[in-house]
Amino acid sequence: MNGLRLHDGGVRLELTPPTCSLAIDVSESPEMRIHRLISENPVVIFTRSSSCCMCHVMKQLLSNIGVHPTVIELEDDEVTAAGENAPAVFIGGTRVGGFESLVALHLSGHLVPKLIEIGALGSLNRNRMMMMVL
Repeated sequence: MNGLRLHDGGVRLELTPPTCSLAIDVSESPEMRIHRLISENPVVIFTRSSSCCMCHVMKQLLSNIGVHPTVIELEDDEVTAAGENAPAVFIGGTRVGGFESLVALHLSGHLVPKLIEIGALGSLNRNRMMMMVL
């Protein structure tokens, strides 16, 4: 449902596209759903809750670069099914790791090229990021 909602003392604009790959098929196992979400979205962050401070920083870092990741809150059985620690970020279908791995990738200068390679970051954003690095 599209609309404005109050969230943590602020306003959140919720936009839902007409076709959404985040649809839930009840016959789909948690493992299959997680693998599908990873393969269908260029950048995915899995977290245990919306109040995860590391997840917030990961989203903010990616947003500042110009990428808006798909964020999925996992239930306990899904975390077990995925065999992953949360938060965990996947870029281009590959597990990058958690918060520390994402920051290390960024500080080493490898994050932006990886995002460009998978098509999650356009050339205008790339030029802006190159200026920030210099």
